[in-house]
Amino acid sequence: MITPLLGTSFIGYSRSTSTEICGHGIQPGSGTRLEPAYLAASADEVAQTMALAAAAFPVFSNLPGKTRATFLRSIAKEIESVVEDIVERGQLETALPEPRLRGETARTCGQLRMFADLIEEGSWVDARIEHAQPDRAPLPKPDLRSMLRPLGPVAVFCASNFPLAYSVAGGDSASALASGCPVIVIAHASHPGVAEIVASAVIRAARATGMPEGVFSVLYGGGRKVGQAVVQHPVTQAVGFTGSRAGGTALMESAAKRAQPIPVYAEMSSINPVVLLPDALDRGEEALAEAFFGSLTLGVGQFCTNPGLVFLPSDRGDTFLTRLQSRIEAAAPGTMLNAAICQAFADSTDAVAATPGVSTLARAQPGGPGQGSPAVFVTTVCDFLAHPELQHEMFGPATLIVRGSIEEITAALESMEGQLTASLHASEAELTAHSTLINALQQRAGRLIFNGFPTGVEVCSSMVHGGPFPSTSDGRSTSVGTMAIFRFTRAIAWQAFPDAALPLELQEANPLAIRRLVDGQPCA
Repeated sequence: MITPLLGTSFIGYSRSTSTEICGHGIQPGSGTRLEPAYLAASADEVAQTMALAAAAFPVFSNLPGKTRATFLRSIAKEIESVVEDIVERGQLETALPEPRLRGETARTCGQLRMFADLIEEGSWVDARIEHAQPDRAPLPKPDLRSMLRPLGPVAVFCASNFPLAYSVAGGDSASALASGCPVIVIAHASHPGVAEIVASAVIRAARATGMPEGVFSVLYGGGRKVGQAVVQHPVTQAVGFTGSRAGGTALMESAAKRAQPIPVYAEMSSINPVVLLPDALDRGEEALAEAFFGSLTLGVGQFCTNPGLVFLPSDRGDTFLTRLQSRIEAAAPGTMLNAAICQAFADSTDAVAATPGVSTLARAQPGGPGQGSPAVFVTTVCDFLAHPELQHEMFGPATLIVRGSIEEITAALESMEGQLTASLHASEAELTAHSTLINALQQRAGRLIFNGFPTGVEVCSSMVHGGPFPSTSDGRSTSVGTMAIFRFTRAIAWQAFPDAALPLELQEANPLAIRRLVDGQPCA
């Protein structure tokens, strides 16, 4: 391994000298403890980290977009240089296969470059100019100009199920850095070694491109101790989180109780309903079952977009169920990311199986320690509505089939909590015929999928990876795609300022040549 693992936090450009052990990387399944031991950042080191971030903010936030873009591209290049280290350590810490780790590394680097392109071009700041009208009656109109500016230092919590794309240099960090916000990362106990490898790459990039110390730090010690200290610190101005509903709501509560409340952008819980209408079933139930099985079991069901709920007409779909049953019963168990996730999956599936009105369609053979076995359960819309706990997420390769009439399915959808995605398999004619059902899906999900399945999140400018609570804490936002940058900004207006004192984006000559709204009209 090229990158030496020291087990210590990154306090800006320095390393922690703490001696308090907070854990080791653990090999899933076997439970083997991996070296080195990881050491929790001390209270003094958290304070030092926050002071560095506060000092870095006025410098970093005022750097030209092209300069920050160079930094982001340098991060991507440094990560690519240690991909073999990432793959080697990642397989040990997460049991994820090599292709998944390589693919996630590529996605991470791709989104860094996507944000680099966005801020280099510059129009994302939404510059608006209204020229003064001193002779306007009955009152003169002042010169007003506005644009988006970064909030300040952002706390980012790594996700257990994505050691790269939603962790140290993942989407939250990339979008926060792109906006001009320093980032303080709280590493996840499930993959501390991968976090250290990626953090080292980011720090190398920061040094090489002349970024101010404190623009990026990574702290070990867990969300409850170190993470909460960072969230409650007055320097922190926003939080990015991907994880459990309990963890996300705890951070929301903590942030709301501060003397200055701050936004928490938390992706938490989603069961991603899939609706199968008659015309789609008529096209081929067996093929539909095969595709659904692939989406359900992808990544041992540990994606935030695995389909955990299916609505099926009560008078159709028997062949779909028979095919799905045979695939589930023949499926092999898979090693899950960590023991806690595996236990939670077992508990949640047992709870669903024991719910009145629920029958078990199929369960794969039990696996060994740390393994989760695919399962499918069936109930009616009536029983689904009678037991709200059936909306709880089974984080793993399990799903609930709910059967009823189209009218009953629509009513069930209208009762549901917010979701990241909702998928509809239908014909175009059925889209027209069932507009109420479509509207229910639209009101409860951030992404609607037609004749497809939710696993697979394209990283691009139009992606929305968010949704109404509890899928995310703020359904107006997304954690994937270029719109994610807006989470870490606020609008500021300048009234009657001299041209030379304005940001370049708002100066009359438009020296950056960006798209702007001038007197209500789009202008280049």
